[in-house]
Amino acid sequence: MATERHVGTTDAAALPPDFILPDPPRIVDMMRAHLTLPIFNILKMRFGRQKDVLVAGAGYLRQDPMDESERFAPNIVVAFGVKPRAIIARNGYIISEVGKPPDFVMEVATRFSATPDFADKREGYRRYGVGEYWRFDETGGARNGVPLAGDALADGGAYAPIPIIRDEDFRQWGYSEALELFIGWDDGCPLFYDPLKNGFLPDVVEVSRQMKLAEVMRDIAAMERDAANGESGETATELARLRQKSSMMMLDKLRTATRVGGER
Repeated sequence: MATERHVGTTDAAALPPDFILPDPPRIVDMMRAHLTLPIFNILKMRFGRQKDVLVAGAGYLRQDPMDESERFAPNIVVAFGVKPRAIIARNGYIISEVGKPPDFVMEVATRFSATPDFADKREGYRRYGVGEYWRFDETGGARNGVPLAGDALADGGAYAPIPIIRDEDFRQWGYSEALELFIGWDDGCPLFYDPLKNGFLPDVVEVSRQMKLAEVMRDIAAMERDAANGESGETATELARLRQKSSMMMLDKLRTATRVGGER
């Protein structure tokens, strides 16, 4: 694939081992953090065990580490076949040092976001050779024009729009070939769906909920075994409490599944 790349003037090999990129300016937007963190956690849980996969964000993406005009700092970055620890140690992604651009970047917009400059970012990421550039708009399109959009690098180095479809529940979906996942927008909430496993990817909160429920169910099973050998009043009271707790957790899980339109 022939791609027009931004070519820096600094030799990345000449960088000192302790060189780090500066932090990008911090924009106070709690809603963006509220959305970006779950996306990061979901993708980290999905790919984090693979030692050659980077899931990161909020750092500069540069071809030339010394070029202050390179100001792109994607909210989410995913790169395959790289050395994550070395990239993190630089406090950002230096394409000339890593040897390849990221495979996936995502920008998150909220009602508090400034007017987006996604046209400039789209051209910049294209020049860098980023495989996919996604935009997620919590407002439903008030900031980016559409709730969900993505572009994939095509032959010749141009970006081609990724098809976005709407299902009967008014959720919007696009397929990321880089991640091999469907990315969804559901009333301002991000969703990720694995077509091979035919299921949603859970976020950290959901995993924690499942682990706590499993722990409660194990406690119930142990107490039921004890009760079978002669249930005491104290055991019966604790067993009733645990059963009530498990029922409430199951109800909460059902409500969560209903909110996203199906079981996760």
